Amino acid sequence: MTFDEKDARPTPRGIPVPRRRPAWMIALTAVFAAIVAIVVIGNLWTEWAWFRHLGYSGVWKTAWTTRLILFLVFGVFAGLAVWLTLWLAKRARPKTASRPRSTLDAYREQLQPVERLVTISLPLVIGLIAGIAVASKWDTMLAWRHQVPFGMEDPQFGMDLSFYIFTLPGVSVLVDFALGIAIVCAVLSAFVHLLYGAITSGGRAFAASKLARIQLSILGAMVMVLIGIKIWLGRFALLTNAGDTFDGADYADINASIPARSILAGISLVVALMFLSVILKPDWRVPFIGVTLMVVAGLVVGGLYPAMIQRFKVDPNAQELEAPYIQRNIDATLVAFGIDDVEVTTYDAKTQALPDALRADAQTTASIRILDPNIVSPAFQQLQQNKQYYDFPDTLSVDRYLIDGELNDTVIAVRELNLAGLSNENRTWINDRTVFTHGFGVVAAYGNRTNSDGQPTFFEGGIPSTGELGAYEPRIYFGPGLPDYSIVGAPEGTIPWELDYPDDTSVNGQVNTTYAGDGGPGVGSVLAKLMFWVRFGDEEMLFSDRVTSESQVLYYRDPVERVKKVAPYLILDPNVYPVVVDGRVLWVVDGFTTTDHYPYSDRLGLLRADGTHYDLTYVRNSVKATVDAYDGTVTLYVWDAEDPILQTWAKVYPGTLAPMSEISAELMSHLRYPDLLFQIQREQLATYHVTDAQSFYSGQDFWRIPDDPTSATSSGLRFQPPYYLTLQMPGQEEPTFSMMSVYIPGGNTNRNVLTGYLAVNSETGRVAGTPDSDYGTLRLLELPRDSTVPGPGQVQNAFNSDPEAQKVLNLLRQGETNVLSGNLLTLPVGGGLLYVQPVYVQSSTGTQYPLLRKVFVAFGDSVGFGDTLDEALDQVFGRAATPDPDPSPTGGEEPVEPTETSEARAALQMALLEAKQAIEDGQAALAEGDFAAYGEAQDRLEEALDAAIEAEALIVEAESSNGDSA
Repeated sequence: MTFDEKDARPTPRGIPVPRRRPAWMIALTAVFAAIVAIVVIGNLWTEWAWFRHLGYSGVWKTAWTTRLILFLVFGVFAGLAVWLTLWLAKRARPKTASRPRSTLDAYREQLQPVERLVTISLPLVIGLIAGIAVASKWDTMLAWRHQVPFGMEDPQFGMDLSFYIFTLPGVSVLVDFALGIAIVCAVLSAFVHLLYGAITSGGRAFAASKLARIQLSILGAMVMVLIGIKIWLGRFALLTNAGDTFDGADYADINASIPARSILAGISLVVALMFLSVILKPDWRVPFIGVTLMVVAGLVVGGLYPAMIQRFKVDPNAQELEAPYIQRNIDATLVAFGIDDVEVTTYDAKTQALPDALRADAQTTASIRILDPNIVSPAFQQLQQNKQYYDFPDTLSVDRYLIDGELNDTVIAVRELNLAGLSNENRTWINDRTVFTHGFGVVAAYGNRTNSDGQPTFFEGGIPSTGELGAYEPRIYFGPGLPDYSIVGAPEGTIPWELDYPDDTSVNGQVNTTYAGDGGPGVGSVLAKLMFWVRFGDEEMLFSDRVTSESQVLYYRDPVERVKKVAPYLILDPNVYPVVVDGRVLWVVDGFTTTDHYPYSDRLGLLRADGTHYDLTYVRNSVKATVDAYDGTVTLYVWDAEDPILQTWAKVYPGTLAPMSEISAELMSHLRYPDLLFQIQREQLATYHVTDAQSFYSGQDFWRIPDDPTSATSSGLRFQPPYYLTLQMPGQEEPTFSMMSVYIPGGNTNRNVLTGYLAVNSETGRVAGTPDSDYGTLRLLELPRDSTVPGPGQVQNAFNSDPEAQKVLNLLRQGETNVLSGNLLTLPVGGGLLYVQPVYVQSSTGTQYPLLRKVFVAFGDSVGFGDTLDEALDQVFGRAATPDPDPSPTGGEEPVEPTETSEARAALQMALLEAKQAIEDGQAALAEGDFAAYGEAQDRLEEALDAAIEAEALIVEAESSNGDSA
């Protein structure tokens, strides 16, 4: 329908008549539309095939059905509202004969040729935009519909917390949609009425026809009512607002902003009635005055009044007036982040090392992890990579495995496929997609020991895999870093073409295999080939003989990506780790339910792995997910069955979550406390260990996480990461697999002393379906405020300035080697806090991989530096540091050093002097350009260093023999 059906007139002379578009343009548009449609269909089809094959088709259907329903319902509603507005506005215009000629007639005549097009296209465009906008909130609407109560009420309005987390966001979507459409309709109505003469002006006043007056009055009233509702809902939103000192509604919000918003909401309803009054009495001054007064009231009551309350009443008395609301923030934050049940202990750490200090902690010191997973990846690559097309991640994982009845901290990694290791001439579609399809096996090393040459002590490795982990399926078809897709599988009897692993005993130097799992949708049919060709864009998929009737296509192979697609409501820990369980390699992914609408809770900002930012005010490790490395099976285990957010999503996606009772004993023994959750909690405890509102306001006892003294970046030092290791906290009966971090004073100070030590029990136990009762217990050691226990920065400085240690390290640095400082671990032992840091040596040229050569130890102000952890501990605590299982007391005079020991020390001193002389001679020769003399000096330096290492070994052996005889 057009704006002017009855009074349509011939197009005035001079007005261009739209011409038909050229046939080639229509054809080009049709081709473009067809291409877009094919791409969309191809992607939707392959997505559906992936979800259906994995057994999570309900997730795909629920998400897309909800999107489609929301798009249609709200898109059609918005389009109809706009069309109805235009249609009514057209009917309200005065007859042509009754209106005088005006300057708008020229514009009206120009619009006549496209009048019908505008009437149809404008509602369609607005409906499309509105539908897409609401459909993008599909998860918000689903959570609102299926919400589960929290059973806790906010301290201000007494509403269940589910109102803020589920209901308020959903209602806000509806109000924002309705308000946006009402404003659009009001503006369009006014424009059409003005254009077609239903609104006329004369001087300062203007008049409108009766129908125009009715339509504009109703639309104006609707806008004001919706504004009032939005203002009213804003009262509740104040409880989740971010503040300067603390988050949530403060004194000014409660006593000024909330009452002001209630008043403004009431005023908006009154103004709505003023708009409706125009229907009976055509005086537009009434609603205009109302709108003006509302704007003034908004500025005065909604802005100026709360600001004055804050400036003249709150600021001079903030500590007392804000105390109740700060306490609300403290209480809410502790509960929301799961830190309300921390075991806090005052720990007066000793700083003097006594000979018997470590006797009670012998089991802990024997388990100290000296293999740094952030450094030893190159050693894994050199010693276990085997072929150039295999690789290991830069950062390895820490776990624990039961070997010979003893639980050992373990550094473990998967031998992943890395196509970048192939030469360019070997990078063909056949090789990339059908030959090199999977990694092979896991490699594991003891965390608390190395070989005599400093290499990791592997207890599982090689190709084929051998070691202590027993028989398991070693083929890694799913994992981080694999190709985006591979085509696997073939009819029975086909000669295998997938490379399984290299084998020198085989005819071709390799063993081939054919995938026998069920890891992806079939790609054998013509339709499937076409759809996957559209998706991946490789035409070889259509013509290659490697794509058979039994072929499968494996895609979405990254464990985090797979879990995210089947559980889109989870935030995932990017630190996934492999475990060997029940004969399979599984990837473990920790999933978290979060919200940023928890009333009064502190708002914490985080960065996702893709660099995007998100806020959270609540977090629970509600799901432990596993991804089978062979067939890609995703299993979501409920880890926190009491979490209302998880319960809500379980109603949205029924049947997708497995109960905790289905976790096997072996899998349970390898689950651990999530790294991301611990980082979030330690960040909050740096501030929220202060639970008194008055002290919190002053901020004098806030802490911070120290910078990592071993890792510098272009932007400066990063925070010291938490570490997994076995330790025993005060109050624990035995050491457990844990995670730890430390604190130093907060504020603007560079004082680097310890103020707190945080650890969490990460040991889940070995009982099927039931984690250890102490799992997840957070223990915080608070040091006295006058404590002088060195922090990580001070300890690293002590290591770097220790004269004896640096004499050796500087010699190593001046050769063709680099010295790498490992993770600086801290353990509560001996009544104090013990620092341990492995030191690695790595060649600076040629083949480069780190070897553990030295170990630093610090306790208080005492520093030890030795070839082994035991030797370094002995230097700090004496021989009692590593007590014999059946020690015998000794006494009397200090023993005389044996002759062989003194001779070895003399040899060491001589070797160091020769090394120093060789360095000086080499530098002088280099300065003169005498490269022959420089080479000879380098040979002498190498001989001197070898002699020094040999002398040190003799000293250690002699001292060990002396200790045994004693």
